[in-house]
Amino acid sequence: MKMKYIFTAFLLFGAFVASAQETYENTKMVDNDLNGTAKYIGMGGAMDALGGDISVISTNPAGIGIFNSSRADLSFGMVSQQGAKAFGNANATNASFDQVGFVYSMKDKWGSGFNFAANYHKSLNFDYILSAAGALNNASQNTLSFLKAIGGYDQNGTSIFNVENTNNGLMGKAPYTSQLDNLYYNNFIIDNSSLPGYNSASKYLMNRANSGYIGVYDFNISGSTNNRFFYGLTVGIHDVHYKGLSAYNESLVNYQGQSAGSLTVNDERNITGSGADFKIGVIFLPIKYSPFRVGLSIATPTFYSLTTSNSTMLTNSSNVTGYNKGWTTSEAYSFKLNTPWKFGLSLGHTIGNYLALGASYEYADYSAMKTLVNTGSSYDPYYGSYYDTSSNDVTMNNHTKQTLKAVSTFKIGAEFKPMSNLALRAGYNYLSPMYSMQGYKDGSIDSYGSNYSSATDYVNWKSTNRLTLGAGYTMDRFNIDLAYQYSAQDGEFHPFMDAYGDYYYMNTQTNKVEVEKIDNYQDPVKVSNQRHQLLLTLGYRF
Repeated sequence: MKMKYIFTAFLLFGAFVASAQETYENTKMVDNDLNGTAKYIGMGGAMDALGGDISVISTNPAGIGIFNSSRADLSFGMVSQQGAKAFGNANATNASFDQVGFVYSMKDKWGSGFNFAANYHKSLNFDYILSAAGALNNASQNTLSFLKAIGGYDQNGTSIFNVENTNNGLMGKAPYTSQLDNLYYNNFIIDNSSLPGYNSASKYLMNRANSGYIGVYDFNISGSTNNRFFYGLTVGIHDVHYKGLSAYNESLVNYQGQSAGSLTVNDERNITGSGADFKIGVIFLPIKYSPFRVGLSIATPTFYSLTTSNSTMLTNSSNVTGYNKGWTTSEAYSFKLNTPWKFGLSLGHTIGNYLALGASYEYADYSAMKTLVNTGSSYDPYYGSYYDTSSNDVTMNNHTKQTLKAVSTFKIGAEFKPMSNLALRAGYNYLSPMYSMQGYKDGSIDSYGSNYSSATDYVNWKSTNRLTLGAGYTMDRFNIDLAYQYSAQDGEFHPFMDAYGDYYYMNTQTNKVEVEKIDNYQDPVKVSNQRHQLLLTLGYRF
């Protein structure tokens, strides 16, 4: 019989001390979708130097300065995930309202003057259904919590198994316990002499459905000089609405390797908030009497103020006696997040009035994303109000540096007009990977992001490829445009981080201290995100 452990050596790849939101959760706020008008999508978004489309308001504000007349656009369509099966209330195909905006031109007949534009577009569509299943070979999610527990003595030698249910905050005495850990500690992992501290599993099944969007409201002022030099400034307001629902199930086995029933963790997480950013850009024609043009753009980080909340339920359907059958936990907290700077270089050229060619390159170092902890509030005597104060989370940001990478985005596109009122378009995008394939969701970090975590899974996504096609038809002042976009991205799903430890216990039969080596490893499972988008834009020039 195993008595209470007396010592443990524990290792989880790395250990940090900090407080903030978690790196993989932060990447949900990265808006790398290609979206806007059908003309913009049809050309693969490679219009930053060409301009003349309202969607460049978010990528190169100077492109709005190219307009010589006022116009308004409205875009909507459908987005479908290839191969996805409905989960919960989520469907593989959904309608999407993508863009609405206008440009008001105040330029003179010589091509100088100012333009004003306002536009809304859906910069990120969260709709995605993930399904993953794999073998565990005696690893399990609750074993990870157990390993954290036996490594979690406080200064007095008290184990974090000594926890109490409370409505006043998180439970547990170790700095890196999470909501999910405490569900296991209080309802499934039992520390006494008669029951094992954890249960291994033979396989798992994960289903998750994300929904929601980030909507961006852009306001632009731009101008031009003699139709050779264009400049612009855009202020963007970001509106975040994210919801994630998941069900994670493990098939448990006992110490004899026999089936012991199953365990399910149902999780619901919501992220809401807002952010702001600024973009500046220029376009210039370096060669007189040539339509060849060069564009440069810079976007500041998006400064987000966010709130995350969750409700998580553990359901125990195992046949091991002595455990609780179900328990629920919920928490909420606010934090701040700054995305990285973005830098863009673009080229554009037209041949006659029948061919337009564009190419764009964008660089953003996502390892430089910054998470900040809300530390309290301060009083502003000028406005007579309070505002949140925050501090930079150095340790979580170090984890982000190790997990994420700089992303290079390449876009090329072309428009051909076989007739003056008919346009045919095509484009291609390549986005380099954001994630290090050696990265992992580190549940051992002492941070709000880890303490309030209710899930252990993560995906290291690889590069993204997009192919676009489009067509447009003009009738006097009206135009109608259609676009199709196919995007594909592969990744590796992990149900939890790898970990191992040595569990020391007293064997009452031999009256000696013995050690049990616990290896909690699992092989990643390949997942993909293949999406099809159809978009319709209705436009009017005035």
